[in-house]
Amino acid sequence: MADGHAGQREWRVTGMDCGSCAAKVRGAVERLPGVADVDVALMAERLRLTLDETQTPPERIEKAVRGVGFGIAAKGARPEKPKGGIVLPDGAFPDAAEAVEIDSEPKETTGPDDDAPISWVKTAKGRLVLGTGALLAAAWALRLVLPAESAHWAFVLATLVGIVPVAQRAFAMTRAGMPFTIEMLMTIAAGGALIIGEPEEAALVVFLFAVGELLEGVSAGKARDSIRALSKLVPKTARLEVGGKTREVAAEKLQVGQIVQVRPGDRVPCDGEVIDGTSGVDESPVTGESVPSLKEPGAEVFAGSINAEALLRVRVTKAAEDNTIARIVRVVEEAESARAPTERFIDRFSRVYMPAVVATAVLVAVVPPLAFGLAWGEWVYRALALLLIGCPCALVISVPASITSALSTGARNGLLMKGGAVIEAAARTTYVAFDKTGTLTHGRPRVTDVSVLSGSADDLMALAAGVESGASHPLGQAICAEAERRGVGTVAATGGRALPGKGAEASIDGAIVCVGSPRLAEERGALTDDLRSRVAALEADGKTVVIVLCEDVPQGLIALRDEPRTDVADAVAQLHSLGISSVMLTGDNPRTAQAIADGLGIEHRSELMPEDKVTAIRELTTDARVMMIGDGINDAPALAAAHVGVAMGSGTDVALETADAAILRNRVTDVPAKIRLTRATMRNIRQNIAIALGLKAVFLVTTVLGVTGLWIAILADTGATVLVTMNALRLLFFRPAGTPEPTERIGATAE
Repeated sequence: MADGHAGQREWRVTGMDCGSCAAKVRGAVERLPGVADVDVALMAERLRLTLDETQTPPERIEKAVRGVGFGIAAKGARPEKPKGGIVLPDGAFPDAAEAVEIDSEPKETTGPDDDAPISWVKTAKGRLVLGTGALLAAAWALRLVLPAESAHWAFVLATLVGIVPVAQRAFAMTRAGMPFTIEMLMTIAAGGALIIGEPEEAALVVFLFAVGELLEGVSAGKARDSIRALSKLVPKTARLEVGGKTREVAAEKLQVGQIVQVRPGDRVPCDGEVIDGTSGVDESPVTGESVPSLKEPGAEVFAGSINAEALLRVRVTKAAEDNTIARIVRVVEEAESARAPTERFIDRFSRVYMPAVVATAVLVAVVPPLAFGLAWGEWVYRALALLLIGCPCALVISVPASITSALSTGARNGLLMKGGAVIEAAARTTYVAFDKTGTLTHGRPRVTDVSVLSGSADDLMALAAGVESGASHPLGQAICAEAERRGVGTVAATGGRALPGKGAEASIDGAIVCVGSPRLAEERGALTDDLRSRVAALEADGKTVVIVLCEDVPQGLIALRDEPRTDVADAVAQLHSLGISSVMLTGDNPRTAQAIADGLGIEHRSELMPEDKVTAIRELTTDARVMMIGDGINDAPALAAAHVGVAMGSGTDVALETADAAILRNRVTDVPAKIRLTRATMRNIRQNIAIALGLKAVFLVTTVLGVTGLWIAILADTGATVLVTMNALRLLFFRPAGTPEPTERIGATAE
């Protein structure tokens, strides 16, 4: 690719119903010069690639995709509706094959919102099924009243009407370098059946294939519904305050800093901060949390949540394309590109499997007649049936269909996972490591004790708050909050800096003041026996102690406690029932860590610096499959070191964009729920593979033995594909927590 000319381009592609469809789109464009990094997302209906336009113009990409039977338009534009006609322009597949393309359009264009679902009867695939079915029924009726020869030609006509668009797709894909497709096998099988004098079976096979294609499209549409439901959560309009008055504007046009009103019963149109009003807000559409959250001035609200009680005035903090819902949609859609190892293996297997089946079918057709003098017609018939059975569609879709359903269910329950590889790794988890602050605890410690050695308590709090002013660490924020509660003014500090894992220090009135752990005081020779005993007594109660030093002279102690979340013990018990061990990683001293861990029934490792947590994770990964749960900020290195890193937080940027997965609601019980979902997904995948391979194995044998024929063969292929898809869709109804879902959760309408 020529340097300096390459850029990323993106299109929307319609008509993709299964993994093999995505593979056809990928195959149509990846061989073109100047094309690289091809990414086709089935559920998102997206084609993304890097393109050197000096070698291949975008129009040629679009022509190639339309050539293999799919609709395409640049991002933001609606794919063109096929115009009809049967002539192949430049050898490409004609837009007339709307049977492949139109029915993936989820809505009719009857209104500005395109919200009316389109009936399958009105789709091109639906019309093809009805047309071929009517012709087949008419041919059967004619056979009852007309001579056999007339009925014979009726079946031939029914076959040709149904097979022509399939054959066009097959030859277009062959020209694109993809000869081994179900369309080509169908064309050969139906054409061969006509040649050997079996038009009735040929017509029936074509009809059943059309039915299978229609069911695949319907199933794919169901799977997409959950993802579409995400973006529908954000209202289309917002009540914007302008010059003391309100007016309705498009929610997507809201800008950061603007003020909107959210009335009781309305959905919040943006991510924002409450500046006026107090109300309960139902965040279940976003996080899955069924209990309304109290929102007061200063609180964050998420786009798509529901204001339940009173009027709120909200300042917009995120543009529409960056709000929580938009980011969730992106995570779910992008997750399709992170394919599971099992899926990659099946893709490689299918590339070998298809040619092998074709070669076997040729041998079945040729060897018995030539070597043993058996009837050509009978063995060609068996070979044609073998071709249909051998198509790997069901096998190819077995993994992505399950992964897509799992991603949708996870998003609906506040459990985000970035792709099949993450799902597969999470399902194999044997050990869960938890960060303490903000994960096992609320992350909102409060000051419980102030012990003064020099001066007054207010003086001590003023010094500590001065050092911690502007701190991001929860302990520092708690100290500042306590000083404010006491009405203590913060003294001016300069040169503030963090001491990772130990505390912070700053210069106040020319003296270096430190607020740090007992370990820091020990290092600086300031930990006396009296201090040591005071610290031990406080730590025995599960409190975290910091010592305030001025020029390395102790000024006093401040004890804080961060209460564990109420569901931690239950989560640990659930993990144990799943055969998973768990451990708490914390920078706290051993006594505090022990007190908290004993109350939760969990192992612990204490006095860990950030780099020590990484070391601990690496030690665990030598003998176990480790999932690390952290707040996504301070624990980023440890999250990266684990087999699966899970960020915990209610819709924050970090929770959505850091690590391999995220838990949107602050529930520790969502950790075992996530593992249950991933294990259910892997069971579903194994079931799908067993269905796909098992049915084919049985019918391959019965076909070679002459027990089953063409119409059974197509049932074995399309039937297996539909069974696999329907089995995967069961995951849309899976309850990771084992409890009914609120009706307002994401995707409820799709269920």
